Amino acid sequence: MGKKLRILAAGDIQGDSAAAESLSKKAEREHADLVILAGDIHGSRKTRNLISPFKKRNQKVIFVPGNWDTTVEANSLKDIYQINNIDGKYTHYNGVDIIGVGSPDFKLDIDDDNERLDSLIYNFEKVKNKNTKKILVSHLHARDTVAEFSGIRGSAVLREVIDQFHPDVFICGHIHEAAGLEQKIGKTKLFQVGKKGKIIEID
Repeated sequence: MGKKLRILAAGDIQGDSAAAESLSKKAEREHADLVILAGDIHGSRKTRNLISPFKKRNQKVIFVPGNWDTTVEANSLKDIYQINNIDGKYTHYNGVDIIGVGSPDFKLDIDDDNERLDSLIYNFEKVKNKNTKKILVSHLHARDTVAEFSGIRGSAVLREVIDQFHPDVFICGHIHEAAGLEQKIGKTKLFQVGKKGKIIEID
């Protein structure tokens, strides 16, 4: 058996530079191989250098934008810090395929966005026959999952993709009160993450 991939997954930092510093320290302390930020890196407060703590510790970071992240901000993070925005894309890291879907520019629903569904299907079709673990990363939560206790309906598109392709792990944020909750959907293990972060091990 190969080395486990240790991920620190977090979301909804919303401009909190102290939270970013704390997450980076946690990633270092927990020997995380990869940091995944599930959107809403920015927020109503205008804070700079949210990725700097990770870069100064030479930590690998990938992200999807959330509704508080504008396309301009997401592009700036990618270009300035040389980190990977996986919205509509997939990346491969240490034997794991990671597929992302974002919801930038104050988008709170992707169910009417055919381009988002098409890109998810396209990316999962490319990797489904590979002998790898698969992770789906979204800012928004999926339909009929634990975060719906909030009264906010999850995405039907995300649930459709989970039911069709059965990723090993689904990481999402958006519902702050749901941070820390976990759920099994068939073979898929769901992690609702928040700004305190969650260590996830992939065998």
